[in-house]
Amino acid sequence: MITAIVFVQADVARIPEVAERIAALDGVSEVYSVTGQIDLIALIRVRHHDQVADVVADQLNKVDGVRDTETHIAYRAYSTHDLEAAFSLGLE
Repeated sequence: MITAIVFVQADVARIPEVAERIAALDGVSEVYSVTGQIDLIALIRVRHHDQVADVVADQLNKVDGVRDTETHIAYRAYSTHDLEAAFSLGLE
C-alpha cells in the first residue's frame, strides 16, 4: 500500500466544498481541515505509485477551488495503530 500526504491550498471561502469533493475521489481515504499555511491535508492510499499520479494530478488538482498542492510520499510507517479496527469499534 502506498500512502501519500497531500497539502492543499484552497479558495478560503470554498474550503468545506473543496474538502468534500476531494474526499469523494477514489483513492482518497481522509481529508482534514487544518490550521497553518495550508488549508487541507488529504491522505491518499493506493496500491501502486502510478495511482498517486492518477489521484493527485488527474483528479485532485482539477477540483474547482484547489489553488495549489504539495505531495509527500510516505515510505515507512512507525505506528502500529490500526485505524480500520478503531473505526469498526465505533471509536473516534
